[in-house]
This record gives sequence, C-alpha cells and structure tokens, in this order.
Amino acid sequence: MPLVWSSSIDNLDWLELAALYRAAPLGNKTPEGLRTAFTNSMFKCFVYEKGKLVGVGRALADGVDCSYICDVALLPSHQGLGLGKQIVSNLVSLSIGHKKIILYAVPGKEPFYKKFGFKRMSTAMAIFENQGEAMERGYVNET
Repeated sequence: MPLVWSSSIDNLDWLELAALYRAAPLGNKTPEGLRTAFTNSMFKCFVYEKGKLVGVGRALADGVDCSYICDVALLPSHQGLGLGKQIVSNLVSLSIGHKKIILYAVPGKEPFYKKFGFKRMSTAMAIFENQGEAMERGYVNET
C-alpha cells in the first residue's frame, strides 16, 4: 500500500497524533497542545499508510529569516526505512529561501541530521520548562 502525504490539518485526528508522539517516543504531548503547535507552524508534513498516521514533522517559519524544523516523529514500525529522511528532506525543501534553517536533535541523533548539511551551532542556548529533565536527557548542560 502506498504512503499518502499531506500538509493539511483538516480532519487530523489529534488523539492519533498524540499517540504517535508517545510511541515514537518523543514524549507526552497533549492533543490540544499539538493542535496549537501545528496550527501555528508554517510547514507541516503528515504521512499515512492505509489511513493510519505513521509519520509527521513540522517547521515553524517566518517566511524570510528563520525556519525551525521540529517534532519529526515516526511510529517504531516505520523507523529505519528512510521515511524520516523523506520527511526532513521535505521540510528542508519547504524552508528553502529562509536565511537559516534550524533544528535541535534528540541526543545521539545528530549524525542523522548532518547528512542534510546541518552543522552544530556553538552559540545555541535554550530555556526548557523542566531544565533538570532537559539536562538529564542530554539537551542542555551547565556550560
């Protein structure tokens, strides 16, 4: 069965999307929070197989200066098959024309994104809602 690609949030099952993030695993995101995040994202990518959501990604973008690729997730059954690469490639293509395309990776996944030309930033900084957890998971450090 072929994959069906969409950029539309019309008729999106927000509960199914939240379940995909838990399964990926990219954390517990509420359907309401996901609705807000995806509604406010310029670029969206949804991948379906037999009517089931199997992959997703989005990019926050301002149309000129910065596009931030985030929340790329796949069901475990669809990881390692090249689908994540296709989602990221699609979001990078949609982001062309911005002065910079930014993302942050799950610790340990940086080599995957280097294949697209992403380079480690030496000045990137972040404030997380739960700084302790972000430190434990390897997203930030004290330095």
